Amino acid sequence: MTTQTTRWSQFSVLITVFFFWGFVAASNGILIPVFKKAFDLTQAQSMYVALAFYVAYTVGSLIYVAISKAMGQDVLNKIGYKNGICVGLVISALGALLFYPAANTGSFNLMLSGLFIVGLGFSLQQIAANPLAIVMGDPKTGAQRLTMAGGINNFGTTIGPLLVSVAIFGSVTSGNTEASIESVKTPYLVLGAAFILVAIFLKFSSVPNHIDLEKLSETEAADSSNLIHKKSALSYPQLVLGMIAIFLYVGVEVSTIDNLPAYLELPVEKGGLGIETSMIAPFVSLYWASLMIGRWSGAAGAFDVGAGAKKMLMLILPYLAFGVFLAVNAITGHDASQFFGYAAVIVLMILATLASKGNPARMLLYFAICGIAAQLIGMFTTGMTSVIAFISVGLFCSTMWPCIFALAITGLGNKTNQGSSLLIMMIMGGGIVSWAQGALADKVGIHYSFIVGVLCFAYLAFYAIAATRTLRKQGIDLDKLAAGNGH
Repeated sequence: MTTQTTRWSQFSVLITVFFFWGFVAASNGILIPVFKKAFDLTQAQSMYVALAFYVAYTVGSLIYVAISKAMGQDVLNKIGYKNGICVGLVISALGALLFYPAANTGSFNLMLSGLFIVGLGFSLQQIAANPLAIVMGDPKTGAQRLTMAGGINNFGTTIGPLLVSVAIFGSVTSGNTEASIESVKTPYLVLGAAFILVAIFLKFSSVPNHIDLEKLSETEAADSSNLIHKKSALSYPQLVLGMIAIFLYVGVEVSTIDNLPAYLELPVEKGGLGIETSMIAPFVSLYWASLMIGRWSGAAGAFDVGAGAKKMLMLILPYLAFGVFLAVNAITGHDASQFFGYAAVIVLMILATLASKGNPARMLLYFAICGIAAQLIGMFTTGMTSVIAFISVGLFCSTMWPCIFALAITGLGNKTNQGSSLLIMMIMGGGIVSWAQGALADKVGIHYSFIVGVLCFAYLAFYAIAATRTLRKQGIDLDKLAAGNGH
């Protein structure tokens, strides 16, 4: 077996965990409106679901840092990356299994506790898996590999809402519109068992347990003599600004979809679609499928093929992903024909991807501008036009995570693990920004609360420019790195 084949085999095992992250995160979009009705919550209170899940990443990262300091050595350098992911999977399994007593007793607080523990496990998995995905192969295509892993993540986000909706409401043909809280336990019991099985499989796989971070930093720089070695990861401006970027990126990605169901349920005369909670699953699914669509397109650069073939894949893969969305909706009995026109919106995302030429900073800038436009169109139109605009935010969030992550940890050398944990800590933005938008919605109405997303995208555009300038001062030319992708 060749080295290239071995790496792809290892990478395919690693990205299994990315699927789980997506499944759970997207399923929250179904749980939020269900819990809101079942427990008679305000919009802000319903966002406790997102808050519990995403703040767990921060708590998990803080625990990681504290244990590393107590040990006098980085946790992952001590136990290994693969072992760290396995431990994280076991922790998440415990949280998922907590849904069984929570559903039986109808306890909202216990369900929040379960989500929090799942998030704790995910934090350790992400601290290990993201840098591992970047270094498992040519560093020039690290961001594209992370994008590909994100595409698998979003396969989970696409089917997660549909399966959880079926578990709670039954099939579409049943006509049931009343939520069964006890039914929530079934998908999470299955999920808990899956976490354990994957942990066992991963433990005995050939995925590497250790990586050479100093060698990585040398390959990133055009001139290794320009590399800056600092005592703390927080001394690197690209990381500090990147932490804010991750906070706001996850914030706008999660808050847009977590608040969208409330907008969908608005009466038509107030701008919404006036649909029942039991029928929102395909809209939530399309939002998360939009991230899959964008990431499958952005992942084209990770394939070891010629420049022409990569551009062809960039055109084909997003529509293949869109086909997956249509297929899973048709299988679960939802009317997918109402979304056929979305194919035209995908063209804009493809054009922005091509224009970026593989440069992560340029891609972040272009997608942030498109995200601002989508949020504003959604706010100042009504009905299906408005809904599609808000859903398209998923397209423009699609490749932001790998772009920001790659920009933030580039050049950190042996501080990469520390930087990664700090970035994962900022995932709490998904809960805090969602809650902030929910609180604003209680004051000004759900429609205009999406101004929160506009502000988030504005900062991300700024970071794209600032990170480029900072990295160039460190001798790192993002255009040269992008050239290695064949774009």
